[in-house]
Amino acid sequence: MKSFLALMLSCGLPLHAAINPAWLDAKSAQQALQDGSLSSEQLVLHYLHQIALHNTQGHQLAAITDINPDALTIARERDAQRARGELLSPLHGLPVVLKANIATADSMPTTAGALALKGFVTAQDAELVAQLRAAGAVILAKTNLSEWANFRGTGSASGWSALGGQTRNPHVLSHTPCGSSSGSGVAVAADFALLAVGTETDGSIICPAAINGVVGIKPTRGSVSGHGIIPIASAQDIAGPMARKVYDAALLLDAMLTAEARQQFATPLSEASQQAVTTQQVVVIRAYDEYDDAIGTMLDQLVEQLLAAGIAVQQVDTWPVPAELYQSELEVLVYEYKRDLEQWLRDFKVPAPVNSLQGIVDFNHAKGEEALAFFGQEYLQQAAAVNLTDQAPYYQQALAQSRQLAEALLDEHLLSASAIILPSYGPAWPIDHKQGDQFNFGTSTAAAVAGYPSINLPAGFSGPFPLGVSIVGSPWSEPELLALAQLLEQKLAAYRQPTFLVAPPDTKPESPASE
Repeated sequence: MKSFLALMLSCGLPLHAAINPAWLDAKSAQQALQDGSLSSEQLVLHYLHQIALHNTQGHQLAAITDINPDALTIARERDAQRARGELLSPLHGLPVVLKANIATADSMPTTAGALALKGFVTAQDAELVAQLRAAGAVILAKTNLSEWANFRGTGSASGWSALGGQTRNPHVLSHTPCGSSSGSGVAVAADFALLAVGTETDGSIICPAAINGVVGIKPTRGSVSGHGIIPIASAQDIAGPMARKVYDAALLLDAMLTAEARQQFATPLSEASQQAVTTQQVVVIRAYDEYDDAIGTMLDQLVEQLLAAGIAVQQVDTWPVPAELYQSELEVLVYEYKRDLEQWLRDFKVPAPVNSLQGIVDFNHAKGEEALAFFGQEYLQQAAAVNLTDQAPYYQQALAQSRQLAEALLDEHLLSASAIILPSYGPAWPIDHKQGDQFNFGTSTAAAVAGYPSINLPAGFSGPFPLGVSIVGSPWSEPELLALAQLLEQKLAAYRQPTFLVAPPDTKPESPASE
């Protein structure tokens, strides 16, 4: 990264535009591009500069794994198109970073952070990437993640991969960025990018968005194509946008929607996010107030703002997720991991010996700690052992049960309310490569399994640590949820730029390089 910055400077390229590109939101960037006070080239240069300074140097955030060497060329093409009046979409000329499990037909590897796929370059774009290119976005870089989307083995530390190292929370560098879309969340939180794409199976957009203090959208099942994304399980996998503002995330999601999904919405989601709120009643879950005083305070303020906006609020003290839901979900994920990952390995022509789950397990075993540092590969081994024919009846039963339980939990409230609002996750915990993640609580599972949309919105802080709330609705309710999220974003004003503390106050600082 440092040598790339040196190359930029040696070329005499301007790092500063008439408008300061730092911490821009999409609306401001769109206006600046339109009036000529900023070019796409200058915006890309700003992010490349920030990455060069603080990805492996400086704050050592390790959010970016690969830079697109064609990013500046593409940005200049977008500027030339703009000058000719050839705008491809409202996303035209805006830089986007992608999680490293999303295939791109360029020189950036698609690896899921795994040593087994080191250097693997795909011959085709994921469908969502083709859509972003057609919309005029500049694909800037790929982001680090929890290896294999956090489905390699138990005891993992979020945000770590064999290829990308440990991604760090820009608010407090000693603490987790959460995963698995950790690099995407950190990239937008730390101003490495204006927009990012993450993927979620259960919590992998919502958690890093909450813990890094940004907006993340886990959209309705099937609204974004899963083609080209290294999978865990198609029953739950979906890509979604991450950004610093609600409008920005909605703008990115617009460009990623399938044709079928666009038919579900009367207007683009970015426009819907700016419209008047139509929500009349919501349910606010207070089951986690006891975990942290700041959560109760955050929800008190949120309820106050909802009531002031004329929205009726039902406050509920319980969130009874059945144990059977978690158990059946895991059965589904392991079974589909075998089916879907091996299909991806075939479709994208991954070479032997790592073109099967057993081949990956054997490769990791042979490489030892180089491939399996800090924790094991239990999930890979379980999936490799699956017999897709013999276990199909048990899988089908688990799939039906998991969806039934998740939908029942959500529909109990959504039959009478437009949205459920609940704290997304607790505050960030220390990075620990010996014990792994020390989750306090998380509330993503029901929406993930049911396939219902969920939006994480920055809503408060516990000391230096961001807190977010999830706004969950029925399938295809994104327009109403986004308008509600936009209202709360304005009223709560809870977004903060990170301060890159080395450690929390009143603790002994340690160097970020000590891991």
